[in-house]
Amino acid sequence: MVLAIAKEIQLRKDELLDSARSDNQIVATIYFGGGTPSLLSVEEIQYLIDTVYKNFDVVENPEITLEANPDDLTNERIVELSKSPINRLSIGIQSFFEDDLKLMNRAHNAQEAKQCLETATKYFDNITIDLIYGIPNMSNERWLQNIETALSFGIPHISSYALTVEPKTALDKFIKKGLLKQPDDEVAQEHFHILVNRLQEEGFVHYELSNFGKPNYFSKNNSAYWLGEKYIGIGPSAHSYDGKNRSWNIANNTLYIKSIQENQLPSETETLTTVDRYNEYIMTGLRTIWGVSLDRIEKEFGPKYLEYLNLQNQKFIQDELLFVENGILKTTQKGKFLSDGIASDLFLLNLE
Repeated sequence: MVLAIAKEIQLRKDELLDSARSDNQIVATIYFGGGTPSLLSVEEIQYLIDTVYKNFDVVENPEITLEANPDDLTNERIVELSKSPINRLSIGIQSFFEDDLKLMNRAHNAQEAKQCLETATKYFDNITIDLIYGIPNMSNERWLQNIETALSFGIPHISSYALTVEPKTALDKFIKKGLLKQPDDEVAQEHFHILVNRLQEEGFVHYELSNFGKPNYFSKNNSAYWLGEKYIGIGPSAHSYDGKNRSWNIANNTLYIKSIQENQLPSETETLTTVDRYNEYIMTGLRTIWGVSLDRIEKEFGPKYLEYLNLQNQKFIQDELLFVENGILKTTQKGKFLSDGIASDLFLLNLE
């Protein structure tokens, strides 16, 4: 698999070529995620990073992130990773309470969550953790305790999401048997506002709906998605985007490796229509502090799109969920939690 991934990097080395400038656009961030990249040895990580450097131009100090779960991050493993080019860890904590972790079927326990952060913060400056809110039976006090525990480690970035119930999971079965209540949107909204207020008190910037970072600690990787920049996804199931086309690799590992060995890219591509790109910009823009530029809507999509947006957004402006500042459409504090729903109401299905 590692050899196949390295070969795919090589096969796609011209994808960031800028025809106008006849040179490669510069890679700013490398992200090991979407599975269990923490199972890779440091030598394999180094080999893949070296392959990126051989085939692409890379900025002087790129953000290089590794996703991992607390049970993968033993003290020895953290020390080992700190000697590699990895300079940012994304750790799937989810909760510091045993009951919550069991409910979500996590492999780690609360002690492992705390232990891994204790060690990781000694060796890594740039760490982000995931926390889940809206868990059944989670009181506001308990949720605040989760936040306080995270803050006690001096973490500079937190990603936080409302619990979603996936089909056929243990949680789904508990709910169907009546052992647990369905997650409550009102509780989730209350937890969200507790999180926003507490993290802002600690100097975090709420720069995207689910993401909070201290200044200079925003995720460069995730920000690229929200700002519509190009990215290349390598490996099975990975997605890529070049500004107009979206592509995705086959999910089957065996077929992926076989295709790559035959010098074939095992991917499908769809070309986004103007309406698709407009809708995506509305969705990502409203989720972030950068908002939606009305000037960009007019220049990139045309006056009819701007006219439609201005017509649709009026009710949300009147309800104080949206506002316009210096030509940028943004969500208000009240509108933030509802930004995905608001965006869908601003979507365009077609433009005659």
